[in-house]
Amino acid sequence: MEKLSEALTIGAFAAAAGVTVETIRFYQRKGLLPQPEKPYGSIRRYGMSDVTRVRFVKSAQRLGFSLEGIAELLKLEDGTHCEEASFLAEQKLQDVRQKLASLTHMESVLAELVDACHARSGNVSCPLIASLQHGTIM
Repeated sequence: MEKLSEALTIGAFAAAAGVTVETIRFYQRKGLLPQPEKPYGSIRRYGMSDVTRVRFVKSAQRLGFSLEGIAELLKLEDGTHCEEASFLAEQKLQDVRQKLASLTHMESVLAELVDACHARSGNVSCPLIASLQHGTIM
């Protein structure tokens, strides 16, 4: 008799992993998740190790890793390659810090433009629109 943990249909697998069936299929097409054999006249079955793998992928996505980066991390998932995993995480951290700096700059520029819009009087053109038209932002 099959173990229950190895007898999940794709729908039950998706529900257990907290994703949709289309997500499962997408991950399979991208090579992030293996597609189990389909026994003749039967349906594919998934196990708890598959659920764990999808949760790994989703966790890495929440940290901002691309699918390519996740594929690299999956190669290290046995936990014995901490140095390589650390290197990938350091690269991601640098990327996040660059994005934060860019977002902080964008916030500052937008705040100045909003203040300029609120401070304008009369028939003066909108500072935001004028800046966008003249390409003087950033």
